[in-house]
Amino acid sequence: MAKISAFLEPWLTQSCVRSFSNEKAVTGHLIFNAKDSLSAPKDAADWIKEKFSKAPLPLVSYESSSGPTWLISPFLKPAKRSALKSDPLLESSAFAKVRDAAGAAFQQAQRAGVKNLYVELPSKAEDALAFLVGLEIAQYKFKKSADKIEVQLSKTNKELMEQAELIGHSVNLARHLVNLPPNELTPERFASIAKELVGGTKGVRIEIWNKERLKKENMNLLLAVGGASINEPCLVHLEYRPSKKAKPIALVGKGITFDSGGLDIKTAAGMRLMKKDMGGAAAVLATFFWAAKSKSPQAIDAYLSLAENSIGSNAFRPGDIYTSRSGQTVEITNTDAEGRLVLADALDVAVTQTGANEPEQVINVATLTGAIKVGLGATLAGLFSNHLPLAEKIQTEFCKAGDPVWNMPLYQKYRGSMGSPVADMTNSVEAPFGGAITAALFLENFVKEKPWAHLDVYAWRDGADGAWSEGGGSGQGVLGLIQLLSKSLKP
Repeated sequence: MAKISAFLEPWLTQSCVRSFSNEKAVTGHLIFNAKDSLSAPKDAADWIKEKFSKAPLPLVSYESSSGPTWLISPFLKPAKRSALKSDPLLESSAFAKVRDAAGAAFQQAQRAGVKNLYVELPSKAEDALAFLVGLEIAQYKFKKSADKIEVQLSKTNKELMEQAELIGHSVNLARHLVNLPPNELTPERFASIAKELVGGTKGVRIEIWNKERLKKENMNLLLAVGGASINEPCLVHLEYRPSKKAKPIALVGKGITFDSGGLDIKTAAGMRLMKKDMGGAAAVLATFFWAAKSKSPQAIDAYLSLAENSIGSNAFRPGDIYTSRSGQTVEITNTDAEGRLVLADALDVAVTQTGANEPEQVINVATLTGAIKVGLGATLAGLFSNHLPLAEKIQTEFCKAGDPVWNMPLYQKYRGSMGSPVADMTNSVEAPFGGAITAALFLENFVKEKPWAHLDVYAWRDGADGAWSEGGGSGQGVLGLIQLLSKSLKP
């Protein structure tokens, strides 16, 4: 079998090289302008202001005597659209504006053939961090590329550079995992990658529950989903303890490495991108990687619930009844509603930890429903929570990080549609509407009234956008979780 690191090589080797080469090459300039730097009534300033007013990002480019120049000025506002305003949380945050403009400029410099790029960093630390994170995110490509831009910074701040590199690298880790083909990223290999990434890190302990351990733990929902595949399911438990006194937060990720839909098979078009159905687990692993490598003070338990939903003689069927790890019985009405099943057993593992390992809060991340994308689109994630202060904090911090979410209702009246005459509940409902809500209500049955939040994400970008230089895995959820953990999670 190929080495695990071979699958990670494009990600491992793609970080910005922040040095300067004397090699003769096109030199470009990337400049961040202070708020009032363009206030002088000069023709050039007026021209640039005009360009800014029409640009989708606070970014303009022009040729100067010293080479191509990119100018970022997020404080110059575009022309007003209307006196009416949408919710301010959903307006692009300052972090997102600088990140995306810096990333877009980096991509334009690549296309222009620039080999050396002089970067004038913002003086404000928050802007400089966003600027550098944008550069890190922008340089990722799934196919390994020999083309690199050597970056010379106007000032050196080692701590800030390392912080930005780790954040960007973590986002790109989640992207790369989602981009890996499902014949390579099986549940077992995903578990091995997790071990390789954080194994041996101070304060980290790893357990991988194989099929036999899952049977012993009565994780019958996870076993049912993964039963038809030659690639057996598993649960990865990652524990990070910066100190013995730290109270953990639990992060739970849906890790369906490929979803055929099972016996309720998807259409060809619906199956095409189902390698991304482990995007939640990718985001959780990438966040855990950031926390452990940055020596975050927040204790974390991460649970990656991994399986391949396949078709075969051992496939679970509509009409089957399974007893979950929590003891609740579930009647299967649709085998394509499998993500909530693997999460349910993993959530029970998380919330039944005791003593010093009992979590204060639980957050799960999952590519759970198409219904949420219909309602909110590809960029905005759905947020469901049984704890209003936690939901408000998540929404605020995620939006600040340019990783926006929107608080959705856990409308309890819909719970009745999940009733079953032969079990405690069904795993899906026949009603064609409110699918994201009923999926969240299903998960709520397994959190034992712990403060809990569920993020229903897309985990994919259909094309290049902002700092993201190509479509594919997006790393959705990683920036938001990092921001949340950095700001002390407990609301």
